[in-house]
Amino acid sequence: MKTLIFIVVVCSLSFTTSFAQTPYKSNAEFESNIANQPIWGPVGYNHVEYYYLPEIDAYYFVPKHRFIYAKGGQWKSRSNLPARHEGYNMFNTSKIVINEQTPYLNHMDYEVRALYAWNDHSTKQSIRDSHNPIYFENRKHPEHAKWKELLKNQEKPQAKHVDIGTAPPPL
Repeated sequence: MKTLIFIVVVCSLSFTTSFAQTPYKSNAEFESNIANQPIWGPVGYNHVEYYYLPEIDAYYFVPKHRFIYAKGGQWKSRSNLPARHEGYNMFNTSKIVINEQTPYLNHMDYEVRALYAWNDHSTKQSIRDSHNPIYFENRKHPEHAKWKELLKNQEKPQAKHVDIGTAPPPL
């Protein structure tokens, strides 16, 4: 029992100090990358650098579309999940949004954060399932073609309206 209490205290301290030391940037400091986020990503984030995927113990680097995972004591980067996770349903897994450089170098911090995140059983809607037009820009979104067509129609020059039915007032 004492060991369990000790582990909980250490994890709590690690969790709280990692928040105090982590240099988070506000969304105002990032450009939006909604169009580059995977459609399995959660809605509500204009910019995402990484997702931590605790159930498969991997990261996803949004700008390069790469999975990062530990293998043989080293971090590997691939465009696909490793074979042991092939076919994993990315829509149903927990995701922690991270806007830091190389978060996998602080992997233990994110494992602890994931423990706290699992207590939140609310499921976030994925970008694919959102009907908010800001996500239609994403090429893999089901509404992307409609969004593109709407943009194309807005860019067409409007014909000037000339009213030829009225004569100018007499002088």
